[in-house]
Amino acid sequence: MQNTPTGFTNNAIFWVELEKITPNPYQPRREFDADKLKDLSDSIKMYGVLQPLVVTRKEVYREDGGMTVEYELISGERRLRASKLAGLSQVPVLIKSGEESGQLKLEMAIIENLQREDLNPVDRARSFDRLAKEFKLKQAQIADKVGKSREYVSNSMRILSLPDEMISALEEGRISEGHTRPLLMLVDRPDEQLVLFKEILTKKLTVREAESLSRRVATERIRNKGKYLDPVMIEMEKNFTESLGTRVRIEKTKEGGTVSIDFFSPDDLRTLLERLNKAEGKAMQSLTAQTKTAVDQKPIDDRAPADAEKEDNTEMYSLKNFSL
Repeated sequence: MQNTPTGFTNNAIFWVELEKITPNPYQPRREFDADKLKDLSDSIKMYGVLQPLVVTRKEVYREDGGMTVEYELISGERRLRASKLAGLSQVPVLIKSGEESGQLKLEMAIIENLQREDLNPVDRARSFDRLAKEFKLKQAQIADKVGKSREYVSNSMRILSLPDEMISALEEGRISEGHTRPLLMLVDRPDEQLVLFKEILTKKLTVREAESLSRRVATERIRNKGKYLDPVMIEMEKNFTESLGTRVRIEKTKEGGTVSIDFFSPDDLRTLLERLNKAEGKAMQSLTAQTKTAVDQKPIDDRAPADAEKEDNTEMYSLKNFSL
């Protein structure tokens, strides 16, 4: 077994005590799946650590004149944690010479997680945002460093413009990354955005269904620009939407107008009818809270894999990319 030398060679692999390795302060991941760590730990017990961790080496001089060596992790935190679970005392490391910059540590941690698809969409967005704000990198530069398109980086970072409750829902897996596309289309219409978000959760809308609703709202915004409903009608439309728990649109015509109510199944239609019957002409109260959320069902991204990949690399939050 090769021990760590006092003088070391860059890009050589050595064995280092686990207790001397500190985590990467720029690690973009906030959560590590316990079951997956256990699986990796079991694998390490059987086969060892097959891929070395990447660290920097620092000599620290004590007040008594002695010296100790410390190592800071650049990439390989899952392997580090799993090795501790496996009870290892030493792990193989690749030592990078010199003081690596915070930017490089963050870049390498992001790239490693992207290659393993270990970052959730929110952690990925925050990582890109950190590179942009802390290290003044442009989106094109970030894209080059992580091997993605500029549009992929741009679309990821836009997720952070959503309200906190929507970001939390994405982190927790209650909505998919594909659902952020239609929500971001309504970023300048927070009331409509919130209604769509609740519909995605309560009605388990697929990505395509949510996109259809968002596109319709955006289309109406253009069509009615400068000649939209009067304030009274707008307020009534909003009250209808909140009361029925689904999207309602009022359109004026020369001889009156029409009221359109969205539904997605015969059951939805029956539920709406029951609510209208119970109202009996009285002002209806919001029924959003009465809709039971099926928390065990995963969000549905009904896009074909090829379509999803193509859209991730397209400037997709501009209205010009939607067919009207």
